[in-house]
Formats: sequence, structure tokens, C-alpha cells
Amino acid sequence: MSINQTRIITESAKAFLETFTPQARPTVQFPFAAAKQGTLARFRRTGPGQPVVPVTDDQPQTPVARGPGMGPPGGFIGERYGKAVWSNFPVSDVPRPGLQMGQLTAPQRDAALHLLQTLLSAKGYQKVLDIMGSDQALADSGTPFASGKAVYTIGIFGEPSATTPWMVQFGGHHLGLNVVIDGEHGVMTPTLTGAQPAIYRTEGRTVRVLAGENDKAFALLDSLSAQQRQQAVLPYQVDDLVSGPGHDGEVIVPEGIKGSFLTITQKKLLMDVIEEWAGIINDAYAAPRLKEIEAGLNETWFAWSGPLTHMPGHNGSSYYRIQGPHLLIEFSPQGVGGDATMHVHTVYRDPTNSYGSRFTVQ
Repeated sequence: MSINQTRIITESAKAFLETFTPQARPTVQFPFAAAKQGTLARFRRTGPGQPVVPVTDDQPQTPVARGPGMGPPGGFIGERYGKAVWSNFPVSDVPRPGLQMGQLTAPQRDAALHLLQTLLSAKGYQKVLDIMGSDQALADSGTPFASGKAVYTIGIFGEPSATTPWMVQFGGHHLGLNVVIDGEHGVMTPTLTGAQPAIYRTEGRTVRVLAGENDKAFALLDSLSAQQRQQAVLPYQVDDLVSGPGHDGEVIVPEGIKGSFLTITQKKLLMDVIEEWAGIINDAYAAPRLKEIEAGLNETWFAWSGPLTHMPGHNGSSYYRIQGPHLLIEFSPQGVGGDATMHVHTVYRDPTNSYGSRFTVQ
């Protein structure tokens, strides 16, 4: 039962917090304030090599002279929810509240990873480790960004409880988990996964990150008839996430092929793709979530942009979107780095339950 899983997670979170002294605990634990949705958070550098600073709405929006190392002209973007900040930018560009894994003692790191294991399914936990490994490979290659396992940041928002809402945020470059726990409910939307490089070697083995998200989507595409494919494939190129961090509450007009036009087999293939995101959270919370999504499958759309094939054993360079009554998924290969098959961003949202608001906002 999900309430039993909530008790297990609560105890794991408490055990993690107990590894800190009362004086140190405010560095990793913050208030939880329920809200309907997240808001845009912007950061910028005032000079090359300078730390980022938040940009507030009351600051004059005069252009700032750009220079090497200052970041994009519009600044670095994130999404703020209470004290939490969610983003796909590195933590050097969009700081997250909490402590980095490299700042924790060995017992604290073990407790943090144990908490993640209780929050996530076995498959979801492995996906997180693979993404962190990819980011470590990026760090080892000499990237100038804050990358690698040591900079992944964990924060607890609220008091861990089996009856009242609280939240765990964990992530860094190419990973941003937001998990709200409220009694029997566990909600992991919005969340962001990604990879750079999408294929790397570690401990004598090759790891291909987000392989299921890629291969299962191509399996669905390959199952479509010529007429269905004509509906699904967009007549224009999509180059980036449409609803990434900072875009909570925005409405996207559905495009592509509607679920009601799919066969039973194709609907199963569509659910297989969706499960790659909805199945990251612990099975006790994933089961009702998947049931809800499946109930709205006839009203769920699948849209594709880009090449219709990919090299076996590699991710493709194609964008796709899945959009339903309680669901928004985007898979977006990135041109940054020169090879879009090796760099991908994804986002997973529930427009009707952002940050668990369906349960936490009364």
C-alpha cells in the first residue's frame, strides 16, 4: 500500500536529517509552502567569472553587455516553487537550495542515496545513477560547467511526515527530481531527465542513457501506418523543450495523432514509452499514476519532429511529445555539443497536479 511506502520514505528522510546537527540542518532543510504551480526564476552573471545572481521582477530590464563566460543573453532559467529551484542548467548557473553530494560526509551520502532508493523504483534509481554517471563522464572530459556526481544537490522541504505534505528535490545538470509526498500520495511532476553524453564507458561496460525513452518511441513510430504517421509527424522542426523549467501553467495546443486513432497494440506501445517517466517513482505511487494516464489514453496525443530512423544502439536526433489530460512529456535532442544523438533533455509534467497541488492546495 502507498501509505506504507510513505512511512518507509518518511523514516528514511528523518534518518538522513538526523545525520546533521541542529545547527547544520537549515543548510539542507527548508520550509514547504504549497502552491498551485511553479514560477519563472532567472539568474545572470554581472561579469565574466562572477557568480550568478537572481534577477527579480523589480529590477530594471536594461540590457547587460555580454562577454565570454557570462551566459545566454536572457540569463539562466529555472523554476521556483517556494524555496525550491528546479532547472536543467548546471548548479553553477542556477543554484539549488540544499547541499551538494560532495559536501556530505560518507554517512550522510549513504543516507541520501538510501532516501532516493525508497523514493524511486529500482528501475528509476538505476536511471538516476546512469544520468549521474553520464554527467561524471562530462566532468571528466574537462567541461567548464559544474558537472559530476559531487555537485548533485539534495534538499528537504517541510517536515517529513506520513500525514502532511513535504518534498524532496534532488538533481544537477541533466537531472531534476521534484517528489512531493502527501499521505498516501507521491507525486513526481514536474521532473527533468537528460544525458550528455548519452553513451559512455564505466567500469568496463558501456552505458546508454535514456535508451528506453528512445527505442520505445521509435517502436511506436514504426508501428504507425502511412496515414497515421502523416498525422503524427509535424511539418516543422522542434529544436528544444517547449515546456521546460519556467513554463509551468502554460497551455500547449495538442498536435500529432490522437490516442483514439491508435490500435490496442499501439496504445500498449504508447504506455510503454510513458512508463519510462511515470515509472521512475516508487511502484506504490507509479501504479495509480499509470492507471490515471491509461484511462485518458484516447485523449492523449503523440507528436513527432525529425528523422524517422536512428542507428541501432544509439539514440536518435528526433523530438517527440506526448500530451494528455494529466500528462505532458517532451523528448528533445540538443544541438549543443555538435551531436544531437549524444545530448538530450526531457521533461515530465502533469498540468493538473503540478508539485502535487491537487492534494496539497485546498
